[in-house]
Amino acid sequence: MRVTFLGTGSAMPTGERFQTGLLLGSDGGNLLVDCGSGVIHGLQRTDVGYEGVDAVLLTHHHLDHVSDLMPLLKARWLAGATELTVAGPEGTEELVTDLLGVHDYMRDRMDLSFREVGPEPFSLAGFDVTGFEVRHSMYCLAYRFEESESSVSDEGDRPAFVFSGDTEAFPGLVDFADGAAVLAHDCSFPDSVDVDNHPTPSELGAVLAEAEGEVGRVYLTHLYPHTDGHHDEMLDSIGDNYDGDVRFASDGLSLDID
Repeated sequence: MRVTFLGTGSAMPTGERFQTGLLLGSDGGNLLVDCGSGVIHGLQRTDVGYEGVDAVLLTHHHLDHVSDLMPLLKARWLAGATELTVAGPEGTEELVTDLLGVHDYMRDRMDLSFREVGPEPFSLAGFDVTGFEVRHSMYCLAYRFEESESSVSDEGDRPAFVFSGDTEAFPGLVDFADGAAVLAHDCSFPDSVDVDNHPTPSELGAVLAEAEGEVGRVYLTHLYPHTDGHHDEMLDSIGDNYDGDVRFASDGLSLDID
């Protein structure tokens, strides 16, 4: 499994980070997770490109996670790739249909299929996925990804990647990620910012230490401009409680998870 961070920013642009988007690739397919502003530019910097995506999976429907959906559809149509599956929480089909109602010239350009998912296992674009409801201001799902058994040649354990979506830090989510090689977790602000629905580093570090679940490495993402210049102190704050491997994600970072 190859994971590429296309966008590690937030609803407030920094000029250096696109909004949220991840590309997961395997022999079975290419899956785009969230599609915030700038993500199609990030896609085009990969070998997959916007034409090569087999499906889009949304964690939730906030603007900074969906705002490039219509630009993605138009770019694919212009490139001749007119089929796409769009999956996500309840209301995903209505969201896309309403957007197409605004941009009605795109309504019949694409052969779209929809899947609405919840906190249960499902398969999509070569991956076996499990959803998990997290704590945010809007209904939001974290996802655990493994390559589908049919696309893995070797028998044995399949490494897992977990993406938190937007969420507060809480032990249940870390337990959901137990055994994952990588957990990409929201860490939107430094400790100096009083915030709800997102964790600060001290909160995240305490939860990582408290939870029974263990992960191989944690990448911090969904970074607001407030975090600029504070990365070292944020890592120190997490390290006050948690001694695991924690790093900052960056746009364009690719990981082979094996």
